[in-house]
This record gives sequence, C-alpha cells and structure tokens, in this order.
Amino acid sequence: MPVIQNRTATQEVGINYVDYGSGQPVILIHGWPLSHKAWEKQIAALVDGGYRVIAYDRRGFGQSDAPWQGYDYDVLASDLYALITQLNLPQVNLVGFSMGGGEVIRYLTRYGQENIGKIALVASIIPLVKQKPDNPDGVPEAGLKDILQALETDRLKFLSNFHPAFYNYKGDGKPISEQQLEYDFSISSHAAPQATIEAAKAWMDTDFRAECKQISVPTLIIHGKVDETVPIATSANQAVALIPNSKLIVYEDAPHGLNITHADRLNNDLLAFFK
Repeated sequence: MPVIQNRTATQEVGINYVDYGSGQPVILIHGWPLSHKAWEKQIAALVDGGYRVIAYDRRGFGQSDAPWQGYDYDVLASDLYALITQLNLPQVNLVGFSMGGGEVIRYLTRYGQENIGKIALVASIIPLVKQKPDNPDGVPEAGLKDILQALETDRLKFLSNFHPAFYNYKGDGKPISEQQLEYDFSISSHAAPQATIEAAKAWMDTDFRAECKQISVPTLIIHGKVDETVPIATSANQAVALIPNSKLIVYEDAPHGLNITHADRLNNDLLAFFK
C-alpha cells in the first residue's frame, strides 16, 4: 500500500492510504479506534459514482506508523495536510466519521478552506464530547476517565464491549452480524495501545465550538437519532447550529456505526451532496 511521509522537526511518520478511482477527490477519515477499512461500503459506492477516493489510516492505527506521542488534533490535521499536498489534490471533499470530524474541522481552520469543495460530518464528535456547564448534554468527565482507565487496565476487554455498543447490538444478530463485530475487534485490537489512549484524549477533550463558526464551505451533517456512542444532542444538533451553510440529516433508527447499518442510505446521501 502507498505511504506518504509527514516530516516535522522532531519526527517522521508514515501514513498508509488507499487511492482508488478517478475524478474529484474524496478523502475518508475513519473513526476511533478503527482504520480505513471501516469505509469498505463507502469506497466502492463513491468510486462507482465517479470520484477518486482516498482513505487513510490515522497515525497509530491500521498500517500507519505509531509514534509514542503526537495524537492531538493539530498533529492529526497535519497528517491530512501532508496527504493533500503530497498527492497534489485539488478541490477535495472531506468526510469525517466520529473522531474523524475533528481532523476535518481543524484542517479547515488551520490550513484554509480554499482547496476544499465540501465536507461531510458523519456520526461525528463535533463540536464537543465532554460535559461542561455550557454543554450539559455532554459525557460526564467521570465517564470519560472510566474509559481511559479501562483502556489502561484491560484494553482488549474494553474494546470487546465497545463494538457492540457502536451498533446498539443486543445479541440477536441485528442490526449487524457477529462477524462484523469480530472484524471490528480485529482492527481495533491491533492498533497501537498508546495511540488508542492518546487519540481518545484528543476526542474527549477538544472543544471545536469556536472553530465551527469559522467554517464557510458547504457542510452535510449526518447522525443517528439513537446513537448511544456519540449522542446527537451534544454533537450534530449543536454542530448544525454553529456551522454556517450546514444541513443536518437525521437517521431516526441509526446507531453510531451507521456507515455499516445504513450504508446504502449514507452512500446515496453523500453522492447527492457531492454533485
């Protein structure tokens, strides 16, 4: 698989990516703690729809390099910038799933919006996960600390419980198969343990509310109403109010992992938006 290098004064990190199709480029940015393989159902649909589709592994995940440090959103957005510049991509459409929404917003506010066509935030953590006095619907800090403690104590046990919740899975083979859960676990369990923890801190602690107001490109927000991993009240409902020129589509019965459970609908909505 091809790799781009993000070189800084202190480190050089290889970012693994796949690059399929031709046409206007679409970059897919996966959620935590998975890899570009989470986009399996979207890659084929977008390529067939006439787009050049690039999906990459976040540093520390998939087959990208895993440095010990460097998992805040400034650094993660610099990986996206390196990908866009080294591949010389014009008028890119960006799609961020869950944690990946953070890279999208930080890229736009740090590197500019002139070379970006449109953005889509899918089941995204934008604008803020953590509960605060002015964000009462957020996740209580105690709950976030419990996640970090579980990752440090028994990462694999935590992940085995995390993936069913990703899909609101109740053990009856709906809305996804046991094999899908096993596949997700195989991806997340092979991510670097340190990266898994440090990246979690990034999506837990970063407040994008001020940055959302700076976004000017057309923005599509898609979220599941019954998302138990990133509740819609603290994410999409706030994001659409903060981001100018944005539109929210709510999937009434969708969990967090709607890229799998509602793949056809998501693909159609993305294709219609990018036209």
